[in-house]
Amino acid sequence: IFVKTSSSSSSAVKEPTLPSRQSLSFSDSPDSVHSPPYSAPSHHLQGLDIMAAEEENNPLPTPMESSSPILDDQSLISAANTIPFQPVLPIIPPGIPPPIVPPVVLPMVPAMAPIPTVPAPSILRPLAPLPARPPVIRPPVPQNGEVVTSDSDSDDESGPSRSAPGSTLEYEISEESRQIRERHEKAMQELMMKRRASALAVPTNDASVRARLRRLGEPITLFGEREMERRDRLRMIMAKLDAEGQLEKLMKAHEEEEAAASAATEDTEEEMLQYPFYTEGSKALLDARIDIAKYSIVRAASRLQRARRRREDPDEDVDAEMDWVLNQARTLALDCSEIGDDRPLSGCSFSQDGKLLATCALSGVAKLWSMPQVKKVATLKGHTERLTDVTFSPTDNILATASADRTAKLWNTDGTLLKTFEGHLDRLARINFHPSGKYLGTTSFDKTWRLWDVDTGVELLLQEGHSRSVYGLAFNQDGSLAASCGLDSLARVWDLRTGRSILAFEGHVKPVLALSFSGNGYYLASGGEDNTCRIWDLRKKKSLYTIPAHSNLISQVKFEPQEGYFLVTASYDTTAKIWSARDFKPVKTLSGHEAKVTSLDVSGDGNCIATVSHDRTIKLWSSSGTEEENRHEMELD
Repeated sequence: IFVKTSSSSSSAVKEPTLPSRQSLSFSDSPDSVHSPPYSAPSHHLQGLDIMAAEEENNPLPTPMESSSPILDDQSLISAANTIPFQPVLPIIPPGIPPPIVPPVVLPMVPAMAPIPTVPAPSILRPLAPLPARPPVIRPPVPQNGEVVTSDSDSDDESGPSRSAPGSTLEYEISEESRQIRERHEKAMQELMMKRRASALAVPTNDASVRARLRRLGEPITLFGEREMERRDRLRMIMAKLDAEGQLEKLMKAHEEEEAAASAATEDTEEEMLQYPFYTEGSKALLDARIDIAKYSIVRAASRLQRARRRREDPDEDVDAEMDWVLNQARTLALDCSEIGDDRPLSGCSFSQDGKLLATCALSGVAKLWSMPQVKKVATLKGHTERLTDVTFSPTDNILATASADRTAKLWNTDGTLLKTFEGHLDRLARINFHPSGKYLGTTSFDKTWRLWDVDTGVELLLQEGHSRSVYGLAFNQDGSLAASCGLDSLARVWDLRTGRSILAFEGHVKPVLALSFSGNGYYLASGGEDNTCRIWDLRKKKSLYTIPAHSNLISQVKFEPQEGYFLVTASYDTTAKIWSARDFKPVKTLSGHEAKVTSLDVSGDGNCIATVSHDRTIKLWSSSGTEEENRHEMELD
């Protein structure tokens, strides 16, 4: 540390000198000059350097000024090495006596070598650390007039694609960015064209598409073009014309032409179309409907007259008569069991006089048996597939069989083939004669049932109405109604005189397989795969009673043919059961088969029931009374 003193003041008391910046920075020993009790800011240090430079001209102490420009660290170091310092007297306010300061003897320190110019930022630091400032990131400044560009097509002015502030250069886009923009605009135009095209109504029929293309003056087809491609081309053409504003003018004439053509067709359709829609039948069907109407009117009048007499005549006791019939049914017992075929049996039917029984089997052969000895009389061979049902005519000694070969055949009792009914598209299920004996009904898995003329073999009626296969068919005793059921769990009632479906009974939850009309004229029984037998009342148009009849599906149901006093059901649970028609309570269970019972029939007098099964046996169930007594008791007139 260098101290400069005046010669005139050598005898005076030496004043303490203010330590320089170097003494504050490098004095680490305890013998050094005492530091002030506070850390001097950097601008005070700068002021001290300036004041030391002014001491040579003016030895008197002057107030410190901080208005000098800020010097860097290298300048400060050079000034500290070359300029000696004079002691600076402290500033004492007026009125206060100066403090008595003991003399301080400063040790002689040799002169320091000049600091090399190599920067040492880690050593040269101020006493008080300055607060850290976040770094400021500035964009690169273009040099020599070059412009910094970017591949981005953003419009942000703060991006690197702009020139430096104050530059006169304009915004420029690279060739690659320009191509990207052009592709983007082209894609947007194509997207808008596709949206506009999808909003246009384009015909779906290929003939209409060709006609529209021809009307627009475009080729109706291109080489290798398919229907959908042609339709897409028409859509794009219409979208292009719509964008140009020409589509309305071109389509106006087309709309006028279509309006005129549609008006002409509507006039003709209004004249031809009638509601409800129907298919015109043949002359034979019309004659058959007239014949059925005449037959049913006579039968219905006879039934109503008999019911009226029984209600008004005091000698007629319907309840006593029903009790007697039910008592006879309770006495039914197994009378005979006979092997019917080598394969499982599928159907059986009594003749109208009760002297013959017909059976059919999966072997495709039907057989006739004499009653009550159950001896084989004839064998009916002619079908190529398994037989599904057999039935006798209610008026003549003829019978019909249905087969999986999609045909039905009419036979004589001596085994002679009379007619073959062909027309179904799938295997047949059940077959039944009309009460008049003139017509034959068949059901099939082609979702239709058909009515045939027995005398001519002509198909009179093809009736649709079921959504799935039709399985069962029954005619009421008057002959005016027919009921069909199928795998759609639905039972429909048809009026044969008009051809309309008058009732649709819904209640079964599984396919319905069997139907039977009661002799009273208003009860209909149905059985199906849901193991229940439902009784429908045609007068109330709803289900009257549900019988939880069996533990397996019900394959056949039959009312007692005369008055319908009891109902018989056959099931795959190997049993057949008899139910009272009064309250539908069980009367008798016919147990004896060892396999599924597939069909049954009740004789005309109600005294005998025949059942057939997959165990290949025919079983007859007869009452204990004599035949003459039973016939006498059951006669009503």
